[in-house]
Amino acid sequence: MSVNTESRVDLRVIADLIRPGSRVLDVGSGDGELLDLLAREKQVDGRGLEISQRGVNECVARGLSVIQGDADRDLSYYPDKGFDYVVLSQTLQATRNPKEVLNELLRIGDRAIVSFPNFGHWRVRCSLMFKGRMPVTKDLPYSWYDTPNIHFCTIRDFVALCAEVGATVESAQALDANGTKIGLSMPWWFWNFFGQQAIFLLRR
Repeated sequence: MSVNTESRVDLRVIADLIRPGSRVLDVGSGDGELLDLLAREKQVDGRGLEISQRGVNECVARGLSVIQGDADRDLSYYPDKGFDYVVLSQTLQATRNPKEVLNELLRIGDRAIVSFPNFGHWRVRCSLMFKGRMPVTKDLPYSWYDTPNIHFCTIRDFVALCAEVGATVESAQALDANGTKIGLSMPWWFWNFFGQQAIFLLRR
């Protein structure tokens, strides 16, 4: 799936969380937009793992070091603390075992950055309540029968998962439908209702 920084506002937020010159593993690299951004602006030592051959080809065409692999199977080959940051952007909901994938991210990196669409957003709730149909939104653009997403979660679900795996939330940001950051002082329930997507910086 191609990545566009205009539609994927989480990429800019993720880039701002990463220190210049860091070692970064981007899991689910897509067409390499994030790695390319980090290489240009943060001079990172970037590597990528992407499941689709098309995505790998696009990354290689950009001059990026990306290999084909599956987050559910291939993260175990990476060494403990081999990277400063491991990024999983808009991919967690497409993995078969999100809990194990999150554990692997925290093992491989000093920090893990995870972004995902929030299934608890009010538009999603309204679609289910009033239309009785699975929602199709900007951040969840697929119909139920052709979606690659198999594990939808809300912001509160993810916070609970972090506690279950022993991850410390260093920072978290929720973005509304316009890509605007929701106030940091707001409680989780507010983020869960109004946040269209979320970005978490984690450590263990």
